[in-house]
Amino acid sequence: MSRAKGQVIKMNNEVFIVTGAAGHLGSHVVNELLTQGRHVRALVLPHESCPDFIEENRHLLREYTGDVCDPDSLVKVFSDISSGNLIVIHCAGIVSITKKENPRVYAVNVGGTANILDACKKHKVNRLLYVSSVHAIPPLPHGQIMREVDTFDPDSVPGYYDKTKALATQLVLDAAASGLDAVVVHPSGIVGPQGLSTGNMARLMTLYVLGKLPVAVHGGFDFVDVRDVANGIIAAVTGAKSGECYILSNRYVDLREMFDTLSKAVAVKRLKMYLPLWIAKAFAPFAEIYYRLSHTAPLFTRYSLFTLSGNAVYSHEKASRDFGYCTRSLKDTLNDTALWIKRKR
Repeated sequence: MSRAKGQVIKMNNEVFIVTGAAGHLGSHVVNELLTQGRHVRALVLPHESCPDFIEENRHLLREYTGDVCDPDSLVKVFSDISSGNLIVIHCAGIVSITKKENPRVYAVNVGGTANILDACKKHKVNRLLYVSSVHAIPPLPHGQIMREVDTFDPDSVPGYYDKTKALATQLVLDAAASGLDAVVVHPSGIVGPQGLSTGNMARLMTLYVLGKLPVAVHGGFDFVDVRDVANGIIAAVTGAKSGECYILSNRYVDLREMFDTLSKAVAVKRLKMYLPLWIAKAFAPFAEIYYRLSHTAPLFTRYSLFTLSGNAVYSHEKASRDFGYCTRSLKDTLNDTALWIKRKR
């Protein structure tokens, strides 16, 4: 369904399709939609399902097995819904903290988004909300606040993941310019409870809470609660302007502050050793070789160290103004996360 740029929509009896519904963010989006009494169609991979913490109104949830990389597998989840009565929230994506090109990352982040766009056009969806990343936005020097941009160029961002998100975001904006009602949101570093153990920050937090992280590095990033991002996404469905981009961030958090807050939440011994970034960067290439040979996911890479040392000051003023986006205290986020890790382990 086409809609003029800048127009907003109303939600009545829409059906929501959420891709990546078994992931950290996607599952929280599904949970919040069900809490609001919305009908949800969750797209999950064959080996996945929506997590157990989703309890309320689960009778309104239908799970569909599919892969955004396979257009034929998307047919069922888009079927039997009246035209103009469907909202798609595209959360599916792969995060990578290495600069190395990865065909699967490209296939999911770029090819998968192209497939979702084709399905949205074919089925005349009411609105597409695409979850991009702040990493798709060209970085600015320290001291400057980063805000939304309206064009995306993979050559203007450093990491391979960044480039795939920039390419996909531009595909969405091009579709919006051609008449598709689409909105883009850019979350910053997502943290919070019910996180997957495969996520980089989730792994770091888990190791620390369990007393298995002896050393960290200096640096930090803008971290935001997954629940605030999920709420922001749903608010954007009705409040965001078509064809626009919105940053969903919180604030810059130094890693020392993060780990100190976690230690107070669960009475874990404070981490005292923080490596200077120049030392960590010197050893990062050797660590990457070790991780590759041992077939384990890296905790730090040259790219992640670049990110932790770069400018990470983002403004979410536009989202707050247009649809009331707000965030909770990072202390509450980290307390909830630490307690969840303890209960899970």
